[in-house]
Amino acid sequence: MLGQQDVGHRVVVRRIVGIREGRPLFSDALGELVELSETHLTLTTAQGRLQVPRSEVHRAKRVPPSRRPTAAAVSALELAADEAWPAPTRGRLGGWLLRSADGWTGRANSALPVGDPDRPLPAAVDAVVRWYAERGQPALVNTPLPLAAPVGAELDARGWHSRPPVLVQTVPLAALPPGPPERAGAPPVELAGSPSDDWLAIAAGRKGGLPDAARHVLTAVDQVRFAQVYAAGTLVAVGRGTVTGGGRWLGLSLIEVLPEARRQGLAGRVIRALAAWGAATGASHAFLQVEQRNTGAVALYRGLGFTTHHTYLTRVAPEA
Repeated sequence: MLGQQDVGHRVVVRRIVGIREGRPLFSDALGELVELSETHLTLTTAQGRLQVPRSEVHRAKRVPPSRRPTAAAVSALELAADEAWPAPTRGRLGGWLLRSADGWTGRANSALPVGDPDRPLPAAVDAVVRWYAERGQPALVNTPLPLAAPVGAELDARGWHSRPPVLVQTVPLAALPPGPPERAGAPPVELAGSPSDDWLAIAAGRKGGLPDAARHVLTAVDQVRFAQVYAAGTLVAVGRGTVTGGGRWLGLSLIEVLPEARRQGLAGRVIRALAAWGAATGASHAFLQVEQRNTGAVALYRGLGFTTHHTYLTRVAPEA
């Protein structure tokens, strides 16, 4: 049976649709699993959205994606994502990137093993551990899969742990569905070139503080916009957009709606406003990174046309 780790992935579900002459009749559904509850599985298939009661499920399993991205495509997107989330302290190990931002977020404080480290793999991992130890930080490595599977195998052998899987999802901007008609008096989505104090306060609350290194990560991108929606004088929704990867990729991050303002379509409006800005700059595709276990966000992004390009694991060195 499927688990929460399969949300956001392509699956096949064999369901019982009836009984004939005392024998069950089966039907197979193939699609992306967007929600898994105690009572239902929800898939997006070529025919549309399908909800299957668990009581009807005979078998279900994850299947490989219909088209795997090439190693070059995964590498290019990972480098575009690095540009969009730039750590202030950086180093190189051949083609690998070493990144530090005073511990603010895993993405900005981890090695990215893309390319050749110019040394045998065990020696490369040793060098990563030393680099972070010199900065008083635990060693983290982001392993895009399947590109960095050999790195992952080496880390497995050393007893490194894994944080929850992250889905790297993409959508062509031209395929982003239009939003519903805006209701009269709806607060506008404002885009600014720098974050307001209110915007930063929401980011700090979500990420557990905001050191100086965090401000660098958020703002040190040539093309960046900060979206915000105010209602009755209170900031209720935010988002951040960047254009990187040679101008191709709109990166979406920190999409946040305060609890009291949810279920009003604000997240979708923020994303569409940033998408319109990104398209105006020449970007053709959007990407975002979301934890696989965040099923609500995965469902939201799936409804906007996002699909999983690849996944990554943040690997954590065992304590000495």
